[in-house]
Amino acid sequence: MKYISTRGDATRRGFSEILLEGLAPDGGLYLPEAYPHIDTATLARWREVHATQGYAALAFEILSLYIDDIPAEDLRALCARTYTAEVYGTDAIVPLKPLEPGLCLESLSNGPTLAFKDMAMQLLGNLFEYELGRRGETLNILGATSGDTGSAAEYAMRGKRGVRVFMLSPHGRMSPFQQAQMFSLQDENIHNLAVEGVFDDAQDIVKAVSNDLAFKRQYRIGTVNSINWARLLAQVVYYFAGYFLATKSNDEQVSFTVPSGNFGNVCAGHVARMMGLPVKHLVVATNENNVLEEFFRTGSYRVRGSAETFETSSPSMDISKASNFERFVYDLLGRDGVRTKALFGEALSRDGVFTLSAEDFARIGAYGFQSGRSTHADRLATIRATYEGQGVLIDTHTADGVKVARELREPGVPMIVLETALPAKFEATIAEALGPDVHAPRPAALADLESRPKRFQVMPADTARIQQYIRDHVPL
Repeated sequence: MKYISTRGDATRRGFSEILLEGLAPDGGLYLPEAYPHIDTATLARWREVHATQGYAALAFEILSLYIDDIPAEDLRALCARTYTAEVYGTDAIVPLKPLEPGLCLESLSNGPTLAFKDMAMQLLGNLFEYELGRRGETLNILGATSGDTGSAAEYAMRGKRGVRVFMLSPHGRMSPFQQAQMFSLQDENIHNLAVEGVFDDAQDIVKAVSNDLAFKRQYRIGTVNSINWARLLAQVVYYFAGYFLATKSNDEQVSFTVPSGNFGNVCAGHVARMMGLPVKHLVVATNENNVLEEFFRTGSYRVRGSAETFETSSPSMDISKASNFERFVYDLLGRDGVRTKALFGEALSRDGVFTLSAEDFARIGAYGFQSGRSTHADRLATIRATYEGQGVLIDTHTADGVKVARELREPGVPMIVLETALPAKFEATIAEALGPDVHAPRPAALADLESRPKRFQVMPADTARIQQYIRDHVPL
């Protein structure tokens, strides 16, 4: 299996090479040359593997199709070490939680940081440590977070040999719990940089540094954002697991609703569907920052500036420039790297918008995508209705997904909403929806989280300043 860039660089690279690299040298994102297609016999075997051997064994089956430069037994061991009941609190790893007939949650937030990002990040931490150890090298991870990626990355990388983390976050725009999860870490290899701006400003800095090839090579910069193919690949696994748990036969279809800001989570669903998983619809649920919802409705992709990016009660989706979206558009355009570069590398940079032709827009339906939007009032109403009707407490992002899923589900097709985080991370909005007497449970180990000493640095949204900070903290 070899990987190429979405922007036309046809240099074929192996998995271990792109694992440590992030963006391609031409600014594009890596994708496999072709998606492996799963025939009916393989899907039936995987269902049996999942039922009898568990999630880690299923992960090995899927990942081994994409990773052929790590010995199979090593990869199997990495999966087994990553996906354990000790880490995720249950042997099922991603159990389904019924809400009502035909609608359920897939529980993805039982990892150490109480968010779905742990599902991939825990594996990524083990892959990084393995590959760096094999090479005798070090890596300096530069990432951007709107709330959950940062803590998931830091908890996955803390104490890992040969790895430092420089995590950018929008100053003052995360929940108190999210901030405390990151800023309370005292590990020497973890650096939290609170950027004066919005998430997109932080993400732009990460991309700018990644595109500075000389700096990137000199300071051994890697990424953990979902622009990193390995992270997105790990997320493909739980689409297959959710399908097997929701169905009895591989003749059935399901749909998934995915709360989405940066398009990484739902892009993994796109990959699973391209492989042959029987998915009818992939429903993109956005908050008030509805760049993606607008695209799937109109064919126009218009990024927003900082002033137009709303600060909402589902802050991890306060994103107006979805970095993973390029991967889907590349597939939509028939894997035409020249056209993809013209849209993302030229039109978007120049005009802040591009609009698909009528012919290209008409093809979206063939990929199963639908979209919907949720507001703060919707969020409160959905949290309240789900708690009072089903006795299930959900977080604000998951509420965006449930609201849209209830609007778009179809009779006879199970709808699976991907849980985004546990409600303990967003206590103020839970209290607003349900009153001060309803408390979101949190693990005992995190009871005093917000009161712990914090270690972080406020920085301007300036690429040169971030690069200088890295120079000052990375020995050469």
